[in-house]
Amino acid sequence: MPRLASETIGSGDLSWLGSLHGIGNARTETIDISAFTAATHFPNGYIPSGFPLAKVGGLMVPYDPTVGVTTNAGVLAGHLLTDYRVVGGSAGTDTAAPVIDHGRVKASKVAGLLAALSTFVAPQVPAKNATTIVYI
Repeated sequence: MPRLASETIGSGDLSWLGSLHGIGNARTETIDISAFTAATHFPNGYIPSGFPLAKVGGLMVPYDPTVGVTTNAGVLAGHLLTDYRVVGGSAGTDTAAPVIDHGRVKASKVAGLLAALSTFVAPQVPAKNATTIVYI
């Protein structure tokens, strides 16, 4: 008898979205799990919907506004559209995830996703922002 398991995965808390624009056009990107740490980025076993991301070496990593643009880790590439499970089941490997890079985003809601993001501020310099997101 095969070992079957079922799980329910939701989309997460989408209150950070300022509009529905962009949801249907989220692009598919690969998350680099090795760039995230459990205590900081996914203490609940998943990277939350709305998490700001940068693209380094073709993979999505945590956006870090304190670094420069040389490695692209300091360039906002978008926000994770849905929760991304990291712990349990077949999770924990680099896999595809939806990333929104245009639309409206409530910056204050993004800041509340994790304690580590309590100081999230939308990039003000064009070189630090590779999106067409309007922050409200």
